[in-house]
Amino acid sequence: MRNSIKLGVGAALALTVSSAAVMADNIKIAFIDPLSGPFASTGTNGLHQFEFAADYIVNDKGGVLDGDTFEVIGFDNKISPKESLIQLQVAIDQGVRYIVQGNSSGVANALTEAINKHNRRNPESRVLFLNYAAVDPALTNDKCNFWHFRFDANADIKMDALTDAIVANEEITKVYIIGQDYSFGKAVSAAANRFLGEKGPEIEIVGDELHPIGKVKDFTPYSRKIIASGAQAVITGNWGADMLGLGKSIIENGYTGPIYTYYAAGSGITAAFGETGKGTIRLVSEGQINPPASDAAATYYNAFKAKYPDGNVDQSRITNTIGMLAEAINAAGTADDVVKVAYALEGMTYDSLWGGQVFMRENDHQAIQNVHINEHTDEGITFAYDGSDFGVKTIKTIEMASANAPSSCKMQRP
Repeated sequence: MRNSIKLGVGAALALTVSSAAVMADNIKIAFIDPLSGPFASTGTNGLHQFEFAADYIVNDKGGVLDGDTFEVIGFDNKISPKESLIQLQVAIDQGVRYIVQGNSSGVANALTEAINKHNRRNPESRVLFLNYAAVDPALTNDKCNFWHFRFDANADIKMDALTDAIVANEEITKVYIIGQDYSFGKAVSAAANRFLGEKGPEIEIVGDELHPIGKVKDFTPYSRKIIASGAQAVITGNWGADMLGLGKSIIENGYTGPIYTYYAAGSGITAAFGETGKGTIRLVSEGQINPPASDAAATYYNAFKAKYPDGNVDQSRITNTIGMLAEAINAAGTADDVVKVAYALEGMTYDSLWGGQVFMRENDHQAIQNVHINEHTDEGITFAYDGSDFGVKTIKTIEMASANAPSSCKMQRP
C-alpha cells in the first residue's frame, strides 16, 4: 500500500506524469463494509486484514503480472444495502474492477444483483464480486451468477458441521435457535431445522426466533425465554455487537450450556467474553489459528500483529481471497479483463496458509475447504485475540466440508 502525501501545487504538477504512471500499475480492490456505526470494529479489522494481505502476499513479493500491485480502498457502507449500492457506483467510477464485501448477506444480495445488471449493460467496465464472509446459501444457489465468488463456507456447510457436533453430544436433547432478522439469520434457522431433523430427530427445537439486526440494546427478554425453555444448546448466526450482546446476556442470566456460533470471536468480542465464555462459546470457521497450521501461518500472524497490535487475524479466508485473486490474474495474463480472471478462478485449487486446500467449485463459485469447530479458551492458545489471554482453539476438523453438497445454481456465462 502507498501512503498518501500532501504536496504543494507546484510539486504536484511536476509529479503528475510520474504519479499517473505509478497509479496505472495499481489494481484497485474496493472494500465495501461498515467502517462506522455499531459494526465499525468488525469492518475496520477486516479492512486492515485485506490491506495487510495485499502487501504481504502480493505487493511485497513483486506484485502480479509485470509488477502490478494491489491497492485496497475502504468504502463505508454503514451496513446499509442502499448505501452499499451508492459506494459500488463510486468505486466503479474510480476504475475499480474488484469488489470485496462480507458483513451482511443482505448487503451481499443487493451487491450481486447490482453487479450482474451493471456487467450486462456495461461490458467495458465489468467488475467481479469477491464475497469473503456473506454466507446466505442463496448466493451460490438460486441467486448465483458468474460475477460472484464466495470464499467462505456458506451457512449450510457450517451448519452441517455444527449439527454433527450437537448430535454427537448425548446430553443435548433441547436446542434453541435465535438470530438476526435478515436473510442470513433466516438461512441459519432453516439450516439448523433441516440438519437437526435429518440427523437428530429426537432433539427438540424449543425456540426459533429472529430479532432486529443492530437495534437491540438489551437482550434480557430473549435470554429469559432461552433459560425458561430448558435448552441445553443455543445456535446463533449473530455477529458483531449483536453476538456480544446476546451471548453475554444469555450467560449472565444463568445459562451454562454450549452456544454454537458463526462469528463469536475477534473485533473485541473475545476479550469481552473473557472467562465467562470459557466452556460455553463454540465457533465454526474455516482456517486453523490455534494451534497454528504451519510456521508460515505463525510468521504471518506475528507480522500482522506487529503492524496492527490491536487487530486480529480472525478471518483467514481474507488471505485466501487475495492469494487466489493474484493467482487468477497471473493465470489470465490480465487484471483488466475480469471475464478471463473469473474463468481462471473457476476450478482453482489453492494451498491455504491456514492449512489444507481451497477449491473454488466451478458450477456455483462456492469455495470448498476444511471447516473447524473451535472453543473459546485461554488454554493451549498461541495467538490470542483482542489483547486478551483468550482465543479460539480447534477441537474438531471436517476436511473439505460438504464437498459433494448439491447446488441449485443455473449459471449463465458470458
